Amino acid sequence: MSVQPLSVDVISDVVCPWCFIGKRRLEKALGLVPEIAVEIRWRPYQLAPELPAGGIPRDEYLTAKFGSVERSRQLFQRVVSAGAEDGIAFAFDRIAISPNTLDAHRLILWSRTAGTQDALVEALFRSYFLEGANLADRDTLIAIGVAHGLDTALLTELFGSDADIDRTQRDIASARNIGVTGVPFFIIGGRYGIAGAEAPETIAGALRQAASEQHEAANA
Repeated sequence: MSVQPLSVDVISDVVCPWCFIGKRRLEKALGLVPEIAVEIRWRPYQLAPELPAGGIPRDEYLTAKFGSVERSRQLFQRVVSAGAEDGIAFAFDRIAISPNTLDAHRLILWSRTAGTQDALVEALFRSYFLEGANLADRDTLIAIGVAHGLDTALLTELFGSDADIDRTQRDIASARNIGVTGVPFFIIGGRYGIAGAEAPETIAGALRQAASEQHEAANA
């Protein structure tokens, strides 16, 4: 009997720097357990759902959230240091717009059909945190989607409609309902939850435990 891949659900937001770091640490964890086959599924969360669809100027957002842009830069130093350890060169000063991420999450959902979800999430993180791309701009999102196997005309049509808005918002509400108050949040094998960008060794340990239990259940 073949064993199904171990599910790893990652609840995250594409404007969360710790989620980008968490992705790197998950990748390192998978490298520690090459014998375990996994299926990674990216689930939506919004840190700032109140933002208008087109986003707002970054400095305005940072001032409202942290009191001043300078204060935000001081707080981001820890993130920059942690990112450097995981090979991420955060370029926060390049970000001009703090976006509402609902459309980005719709794009992530649609990329499942192309089998490119993980690569597309990586591209969104890189575009935003390394290049300062405006993820509230649908042309930008469409270009990223097309680069990952989706069709230009279809994406244009979908973004011009209400397709999957309700579904995405329900998924976000579901995450909150199970107690997720911050991201990243990993659900491994549908049983084990890990809050935050934990060390690769911690994630690998949970993967081993969940895989072992899944194997025992399949052979019971």
